[in-house]
Amino acid sequence: MTELTVTANKSNSNNLLRRDIRFLGNILGEVLVHQGGNELLDIVEKIREASKSLRAVFLPELHEEFKQLVNTLEPEIRHQVIRAFAIYFQLVNIAEQNHRIRRKRDYERSAGEAVQQGSIEASVKDLKERGFTYEEVQDILQGMSLELVMTAHPTEAMRRAILDIHKRIADDVMMLDNPTLTFREREQLREKLLNEVITLWQTDELRDRKPTVLDEVRNGMYYFHETLFHVLPDVYQELERCLSKYYPEHYWHVPAYLRFGSWIGGDRDGNPSVTANVTWETLRMQRKLAVREYQRILTDLFKYLSFSTSIVNVTDELLSSIEQDSAQVILNKTPEWTNEKEPYRIKLTYMTEKLYNVLDSSKKGTPAQYSEPEEFIKDLKIIDRSLRHHYADYVADTHIRNLIRQVELFGFHTATLDIRQHSKEHENAMTEILAHMNIVENYSLLGEPDKVKLLEQLLNDPRPLTSPYQEYSENTTECLEVYRTVYKAQQEFGKKCISSYLISMAEATSDVLEVMVFAKEVGLFRQEADGSVTCTLQSVPLFETIDDLHAAPAILKELFSIPVYRESVAAMNDLQEIMLGYSDSNKDGGVVTANWELRVALKELTATAKEFGIKLKFFHGRGGALGRGGMPLNRSILVQPPQTIGGGIKITEQGEVISSRYSLRGIAYRSLEQATSALLTAAVAARLPEQNDLYEEKWEQIVAGISETSLHKYQDLIFRDPDFMKFFKESTPLLEVGELNIGSRPSKRKNSDKFEDLRAIPWVFAWTQSRYLLPAWYAAGTGLQQFYQNNEENLKIMQDMYVNFPFFRSLIDTLQFAIVKADLVIAKEYANMCDDPVIKERIFGQIEEEFNLTKSLILKITGVEEIFDHEPALQESIRQRNPYVDPLSYLQVQLLTELRSLRAQEQDDAVLLREVLLTINGIAAGLRNTG
Repeated sequence: MTELTVTANKSNSNNLLRRDIRFLGNILGEVLVHQGGNELLDIVEKIREASKSLRAVFLPELHEEFKQLVNTLEPEIRHQVIRAFAIYFQLVNIAEQNHRIRRKRDYERSAGEAVQQGSIEASVKDLKERGFTYEEVQDILQGMSLELVMTAHPTEAMRRAILDIHKRIADDVMMLDNPTLTFREREQLREKLLNEVITLWQTDELRDRKPTVLDEVRNGMYYFHETLFHVLPDVYQELERCLSKYYPEHYWHVPAYLRFGSWIGGDRDGNPSVTANVTWETLRMQRKLAVREYQRILTDLFKYLSFSTSIVNVTDELLSSIEQDSAQVILNKTPEWTNEKEPYRIKLTYMTEKLYNVLDSSKKGTPAQYSEPEEFIKDLKIIDRSLRHHYADYVADTHIRNLIRQVELFGFHTATLDIRQHSKEHENAMTEILAHMNIVENYSLLGEPDKVKLLEQLLNDPRPLTSPYQEYSENTTECLEVYRTVYKAQQEFGKKCISSYLISMAEATSDVLEVMVFAKEVGLFRQEADGSVTCTLQSVPLFETIDDLHAAPAILKELFSIPVYRESVAAMNDLQEIMLGYSDSNKDGGVVTANWELRVALKELTATAKEFGIKLKFFHGRGGALGRGGMPLNRSILVQPPQTIGGGIKITEQGEVISSRYSLRGIAYRSLEQATSALLTAAVAARLPEQNDLYEEKWEQIVAGISETSLHKYQDLIFRDPDFMKFFKESTPLLEVGELNIGSRPSKRKNSDKFEDLRAIPWVFAWTQSRYLLPAWYAAGTGLQQFYQNNEENLKIMQDMYVNFPFFRSLIDTLQFAIVKADLVIAKEYANMCDDPVIKERIFGQIEEEFNLTKSLILKITGVEEIFDHEPALQESIRQRNPYVDPLSYLQVQLLTELRSLRAQEQDDAVLLREVLLTINGIAAGLRNTG
């Protein structure tokens, strides 16, 4: 395993990447010999060389020889071969992640005062050069908002234990760059890494059970503890540094424009394990994390705040606050300060105790605890002012200012938790409650106008609908308990802990109003005696399918026309959150139509809201995979129509995306820095429309036609071909993916085999594993051909669109990613698992024809000979990875065939299943994608 992933750039920096991969590959080779003898290493090397040869020149006889080599492995050696290739990819991924950090450092070291493209400084410098005034920049900052929402979507195939080992290896490999290491220290580092790789080899990659929801909560919190608590303030600090550099005559304190939220513990759509009690426990865990972080930081501050009143004069304000604390706070242990002339250490001791008491319910409401984060910030500002009073500005800027920012961002709740539930659950509960009250016998049978009329009346009626003496079904009781929990949580953890209630499959106005009626029932929405309205929980519709996107503007218009609902939005600062689903829209209409319809919906919804004087915050439900809207964070911001970001943006961060972006601080920083830069760039674009806007209407008409043709092509196969589901299930590892314990949530919304009830994640996961990547490109070629018609003038128009129309460029680049990652030669091996040869030949032939058409048109539009010729480093990385993924794919086909044959005879083989699941993990690591 000594081959390298080599980029096209032959710079010294990339030589270091080669060094790291060779170094780790050699260590893995030693581990293979140590654990399995020379025989294991020899067979792995033989398979690798054969795979490389086949990729270099595809010959039918070589192909058969390679398959024979893979298929004749003895079970015991086969198991180890699978793990060898899978772990190799894990090590390569670590090396490449480290190299991203190295490249940024190399740039900053060599560039001098040059400004890096995509950096915060580049965007601030652009603002200054474009003539934006201080007041205009302040207005931009006030209007900027990005919330990144972690979800428990089951697309992270690796266990936490494996990710922990990866983190240790990454830290050690980074030490190789230290030029001061002695020969012995390098040898010790190598021994340490060898031990880590042996540990990795001997650690089970597979979970023996599905994680619980609270397991998933802990996994999500790991990133806050390890990375985000430290990196997020650094991003703010850099923005303020750049603003001070280019606008030096002003003091800058950037408002909180960038935050993290979470669905983990709040997303109950299709997951019965997420109960009201689980949500409450999630909030408790999040509060404990935040408080423990602040306690740790205060303890660390003892080292830096040793200032003595024998030498400096602190403020009377500080001394007065210490006197007040001593009268109100009883210390549970001997004070840590030993010198009465060190007031900062005395103050920190009382502050630490008050933080500790935040977690003590018996101290609630007393001066012995901080009842809200603002009280903690008040004490920190007292320290800050005192430090500056005796000219310890550097200490204040370095330590106190940073902690104040952390408290502003994370409060006592760490991350805002969203609640999500399927609209049908609300309708069912409403039906039961209204029947009990003799208001209507069967609410669910009412027509939509009657539902809306009734719900509006209920919102205007101050009388309650439920009674503590009335018994309800288990589902309805749980539905009501969620709202009660939200109300209690806002009282306990603060209003920011939960503020959005998302409604999956929101198909009508009544779906949104039902949530508001339940919110009214527990006091989250109420009309006060003076006529004012209080609303602390917003009903957020999630529009997912193509039909939902079409219906969305009319739903919004009807909602805003209802006075009581309009008042609820006014109570939320005239800001309405709307969520758009990328996964289900893609599953419903294909990649071209989904992207187009989402763009149309964004613009139409924005225009509708503007009529009512309301701003929209769009929540983009993007997944990590290409078929679920996956793309770099900054690009996902820049592809939005500029006029649609004025109310702020929310974006989901799902599964393997979380670990790839936020497990290492350097990568997390760069990702968030680029996101900030993108926000500033988008804000400028919204204020300074480009000249190309004149052409957009014409271009949009072209894309609309492409989308319509693409939709018909896509749905002809997915929805109208009676044999498609059989082909899909048999020629992908769909069923086996469901046996991989990677999430607490079921893979289907119902116990159903219907396509409509299949979740988007396993849909994409299965196609990715089998190398088709079908959801990310299928039907695009037919759509593009509809406009092209082999007409060179039409081709020139599309080439112009690719250069000057950001939406079209993003779409074509997404297709490029999909095409270059897909492999129809290997996909055909999976297709051979379909037991009906007629169905296999017909459907695979159709897929192959569309693939070739899509690829040829992309090459014409981009004007290159090979996909990504303009991105040689990326192109080379993918090409170099493929020969290592290929053996795992062929092994997976063989194992699936054997396993399914046994199961057809009502037998099973746990060892065989385990090997299938190991190949799934390995391919996910190799392609750096799951679902």
